[in-house]
Amino acid sequence: MNRKDKVKVAIQGIASSFHEMAAKQYFGKTIQTVACLSFHDLCESLKNDDANYGVMAIENSIAGSILPNYFLLQQYHFSILGEVYLPIHMHLMALPGVTLSAIKTIESHPMAIRQCSDYLHRLANVEIRESDDTALSAKKIKEKKLADTAAIANEQAAKKFGLTILEKRIETHKKNFTRFLILAKNNGIQIGGNKASLSFEVSNEVGSLADALTTFKNNEINLSKIQSVPIIGRPSEYTIHVDVEWRKRKKYDDAIQYLLRQVRNLNIMGEYKKAVIKF
Repeated sequence: MNRKDKVKVAIQGIASSFHEMAAKQYFGKTIQTVACLSFHDLCESLKNDDANYGVMAIENSIAGSILPNYFLLQQYHFSILGEVYLPIHMHLMALPGVTLSAIKTIESHPMAIRQCSDYLHRLANVEIRESDDTALSAKKIKEKKLADTAAIANEQAAKKFGLTILEKRIETHKKNFTRFLILAKNNGIQIGGNKASLSFEVSNEVGSLADALTTFKNNEINLSKIQSVPIIGRPSEYTIHVDVEWRKRKKYDDAIQYLLRQVRNLNIMGEYKKAVIKF
């Protein structure tokens, strides 16, 4: 790639979305974002070389794991190069001059709605409508001049589309973070990494999963996340996704070698540097 060319990063959503914020936090502000209205479109963009990298949300500290994205990771076999933890501040916004009492509909991405469920449950006679993107909801209000509709999005979206914030910080818990994965088509092993994302299958026998997880403990490997994902077409069978962290690389290498004898279809999805969570 020519040095003068901007790095192209596929994101879910449009400019001023949380995905764009995460992409700029990881790559810097000079990137060119490729807007995708769905996570599937994001993966297709990366697959077809319309982007050099992809940024995909995988879990939120309030709403939990985004399970469909685990299926996409299995389907496309991208490498995970890194991660970003982005603090998520949700605001309710509308056209200038509109008051909260005039709002009949609130629109946003499903994950954003879940993160603000406590606030939304307290509202009466308001329809909650799902959309493809938080920033897109704000843009729609501006372009269509929807005086009875509010969007849930970030402060950047309010500024970009000239909306007024009716209520600030409406997320259920103020320490709200979303974890984003940095994806690429090439190898996902980073020099100096101290974290890895793995997937594997275990036999449907007593203790098989426990034995595999004990291997991490015996090698002083911290298991920071475990997620089971159903295997399509094989009822009651699952792919196990884990995130592991280590201090000594040899301990991790030893654990992987032992794990190969315990599980099926072990896939090292990426080895990378653990991101710092900044409150």
